[in-house]
Amino acid sequence: MTYFISKARSVCPGTNRHKRKQKSSVMMVRALPFQIVCTLLLTQVLSSFCLQKLDVDHETVVKISSAGQLMQCSAAIDLLFMLDGSYSIGKGSFERSKHVAFKLCDALDINPDRVRVGVIQYSSTPKFEFYLNSYLTKEEVKEQLRRIIFRGGSTQTALALKYVLHKGFTGSRNSSIPRILIILTDGKSQGNVLQAATQLKETGITVFAVGVKFPSWDELYTLASEPTESHVLFAEHFDDAVNGLYSTLTSSDVCSAIPPVCKLETHFCQRKSLETVKEFKGNFMCWKGSNGYGGPFSTLCPYYSWKRVYKSHLARCYRTTCPDPCDSQPCQYGGTCISEDFEKYHCVCPTAFGGDFTCAPQQGLDCSVDLLLLIDGSSKTTLERFLHYKAFVKRFLQVVLTADSQVNVGVAQFSDGVQMELPMGQHGDVSDVVKKIDSMRFKGGSTKTGKALHYLTQFGFKTSSTLAHAQKDHPHVLILLTDSKAEDSVAKSAKYAREREISLLAIGSQSFQSELDGITGNPQHTVTYSNPQSLLNKIPELRTKICSTDNQGCLSQPLDLVFALDASAGVGKVNFDKVKDFVKSAITQFEINRDVTQVGLVIYGSRSRTIFGLDASDSGTNLQTATSLAPYLGGTASTGSVLLHIYDNVLNIRQGARPGANKVAVVLTDGASTDDAAVPAQTLRNNGIMVFAVGIGDAQKESLLRIAGSASYMITVPSYEDLKYFEDVVVHRLCEEAKTPINLCKPNPCMHDGECILHIASYRCECKGWEGAHCEHRFTNPEPRGDVPRIRRNRRRRQRKLRRLNRRGLLYEQFALSSVVCYTHEKEYLAD
Repeated sequence: MTYFISKARSVCPGTNRHKRKQKSSVMMVRALPFQIVCTLLLTQVLSSFCLQKLDVDHETVVKISSAGQLMQCSAAIDLLFMLDGSYSIGKGSFERSKHVAFKLCDALDINPDRVRVGVIQYSSTPKFEFYLNSYLTKEEVKEQLRRIIFRGGSTQTALALKYVLHKGFTGSRNSSIPRILIILTDGKSQGNVLQAATQLKETGITVFAVGVKFPSWDELYTLASEPTESHVLFAEHFDDAVNGLYSTLTSSDVCSAIPPVCKLETHFCQRKSLETVKEFKGNFMCWKGSNGYGGPFSTLCPYYSWKRVYKSHLARCYRTTCPDPCDSQPCQYGGTCISEDFEKYHCVCPTAFGGDFTCAPQQGLDCSVDLLLLIDGSSKTTLERFLHYKAFVKRFLQVVLTADSQVNVGVAQFSDGVQMELPMGQHGDVSDVVKKIDSMRFKGGSTKTGKALHYLTQFGFKTSSTLAHAQKDHPHVLILLTDSKAEDSVAKSAKYAREREISLLAIGSQSFQSELDGITGNPQHTVTYSNPQSLLNKIPELRTKICSTDNQGCLSQPLDLVFALDASAGVGKVNFDKVKDFVKSAITQFEINRDVTQVGLVIYGSRSRTIFGLDASDSGTNLQTATSLAPYLGGTASTGSVLLHIYDNVLNIRQGARPGANKVAVVLTDGASTDDAAVPAQTLRNNGIMVFAVGIGDAQKESLLRIAGSASYMITVPSYEDLKYFEDVVVHRLCEEAKTPINLCKPNPCMHDGECILHIASYRCECKGWEGAHCEHRFTNPEPRGDVPRIRRNRRRRQRKLRRLNRRGLLYEQFALSSVVCYTHEKEYLAD
């Protein structure tokens, strides 16, 4: 299908009766659907579409809009909407007119004693959609507005005005009630409206003219009441139209007065109309004359085109503006102020803020500390990421630097070198710190992370002695913000910092986590985010980690824990002592007693040896002393043998293991001689005992996997000297395991091949040739029935023995159900 769209027309006047017809210049649009053609033309028209704007600043426009949303006219009024339903409006703009009527109804107190509303639609002829007394609630009026259907026809505005003059206010009340007519039209009437509009307004009817689509402003001014500036509105700006209607009705004492805090103001309005004009384009050669004397001759003819242009009309608008409670910016620290009415507001606070309704910080740090923040300013970071870091640091310091905090702060930027942006402790109030951060400039350059860490370890924490809160015994915490791979050695510098008791925390993206863990030496000291926009949400997490760098234990977590230390010749006596020091330090992070955490220690070379079992002591100090006395064995390590030793001789009921507590074996080894470990390790896991492998030095991952069975239960340490820095990592993983659900029948608490039967939150043992709660006693044949006293004496002896065992810690209250079951069987036997 082919469509032809007229573009321009040439005009050539003739001198005789035989005029030569000039052809129209046309443009062919091939194979385009009609809807697409219309869309393209409409896009060209609307690309600069702005038919009315307030010639004021944005803040005033927002106030006008906000006031329009909050206004409500509550008075006795008869109000009639006159909707233009002609073809020049079109169905789309007609629906827009209905929407404006909805918005105006929201600002009216519609009820039988206050505002009454009626609607007329007009085109070729006017028609009542509903009368003033037809629907007397706001919900009913709005529902009927929705149901009005576009009629189409010519724009007979004058005829509609005469109709209103004679019949329009049918159902109105007495003459003392103000009558309001709101005309929604594009103002392009097919006839003269001046006389009809004048007669209508002379009867005392107040007329508002609301422009729709591309209005003819001159005709709207003709329709509207005086002063016309107050009675001409624009449909595209809903809130502005509501504000204008309310402002005019209030100033004429029709509606209630505006709130005392609000005021009526005048503004310049720049209104535009879309008009068609003829434009001269140039001349071209054409023929004039006739076939008579002299014949036709050539001459120049003018060439014209028709186009649609915007014309501006400067007017004055009267609008009510109310003070915004958010003007004073009451929300601090980046909070967003939301106005509720003319006086009330609430703040939407960023993460870690909201200590009060103005978004003050929730709290500072719970500890006294010296904080040094190191920001990556290298070229790999990019300027955009650097600005995210700056915003994070600024918000974070606003949280921690409270009036009563004992915190010293320093900020540095690094790339090729280190630049101290804010020297440690040399700052005043929070605003002073924020200014320092804002003044930071992106450096660019290479990423020398190791060099920066080494330098700040030596010089970064030096504070001014004049500061009252500068304390030498404050813990030192260095926080690194980076997502760039270092171009120098970081491991040695990080180790150098940790050896000088500087806690390293790192912040970066999730994809960079492994590198950050290598810097901090502890995944618990690493904070990661999914995208830079979520970085600010990590402030609470970082605040928690700062004060927990020296408190990483897991108190009150029930756990049966056994350490297996490689004491073979491959480790050597010096390194074995370092492993023992690690165990002694780790023990202090647990609450050692028979109700919470029990710890056992096994050493191994070619053979295994238990240093102390799970029920050896209630004191962590005694366990540390016993660990120090553990001898070095030498020989060839057999990891499989030690795992079987732990299963048979340590983590079982006879040696004090407890059903109801998670069981973990931690093997510390250099990874040698693990070929025989896979099957024993799997045996432990099958029986509910988790196995952790801590590989030290050059231990291969494949060797550790034979023990751990999964990378989740495998921890690698660069050297024996670095072992102490991984204590928190190991303890944290053990604490996580202590919280996992357990199976009371794994490992099997029943001795001598007894079968464990699970009940709800308990279990019982079915014994075979044995008896007792855990099948711990050999079954003896009962005496003849007549010898009941002897049976009772035997039973009393067994009960006394059970009480002795219970005092030794081998039976627990949770096994009472099993005891009751066995006792019930004995009663049934005696009854027989």
